[in-house]
Amino acid sequence: MLEVSRLSHSYGKHQALADIALRIERGEIVAILGANGAGKSTLLQTITGLIKPAAGSAIHFDGADIAGLPPYVIVERGIALVPEGRGVFGELTVAENLQLGAFPARAREGEAQRRAHVMQLFPRLAERMGQAVRTMSGGEQQMVAIGRALMSNPALLLLDEPSLGLSPLLSREVFRALERIRADGVAILLVEQNARASLDIADRVYLIESGRNAGHGPANDMKNNPDVQRAYLGGARTASAAPL
Repeated sequence: MLEVSRLSHSYGKHQALADIALRIERGEIVAILGANGAGKSTLLQTITGLIKPAAGSAIHFDGADIAGLPPYVIVERGIALVPEGRGVFGELTVAENLQLGAFPARAREGEAQRRAHVMQLFPRLAERMGQAVRTMSGGEQQMVAIGRALMSNPALLLLDEPSLGLSPLLSREVFRALERIRADGVAILLVEQNARASLDIADRVYLIESGRNAGHGPANDMKNNPDVQRAYLGGARTASAAPL
C-alpha cells in the first residue's frame, strides 16, 4: 500500500531525515518509535505533502509516486493525517468539524454512514454534536480530530502523538478505537510517545534515530528486544534491534 524509500529532508543545514525506508500494508498498524527530535513528525508531514521531500525521495501509495504532491491531492488519494496538537477548529461545533473532514470528493458518497460510524467509535461525540470544540476536554478534542480524518474516507490514517496530554482512561479509549479502525481495513501509521501502548496494538515497528532507520520488526519481537526495552520500556540493554 505505502512504500517509502530514500526519503530525506533537511531544514537548512540540519538533516531531519536521511534515506528513511518503510512500508505498510492494508489493515496493518505500523508504529514509529524514536526519541524526541528523531524526525518522526517530519516523516509524517513529508508523506502527507506538508513538507517537500528532498530530490530522489520515493513515496509510493497504491503503486503511484506521491512524493511532493500537494496535501489536498494526497488526501484525495486516500491518506489522512491527525497531527500532533489535533488541529481542530475550536470555534466550530463537532458536527461542523466532521463535515469539513468530508470535503474531499472521495468522501462525498457515504458521508452519512461514515458519520454514524464515527459516532459508534466515539459515542460521547454523539452527545456533543452542537458543542463548540474549544469547550471540550483534550480527549474529546482528539476524538473529534480522529473522527474528522475518518470522514475523508482514508485508506491510510497517520496519527502523530494521539495520546499526548490525555488521561490513561481516555488514552485507552483512543487506542481501542484504533484497533477497531484497523479491523475496518484502514491501515494506520502511528507515532506515539507511549511506546508500550503502541507495541500492544501494532503489527510491526520501525525505530528511527537521528532521522535514520535504526531497526524494524514485528511488534511482538520488539517487545522482547533488549535494546527496545532499555530505550522505551525501562528494560536493560544487551542485543541490537534488527537492522533494515
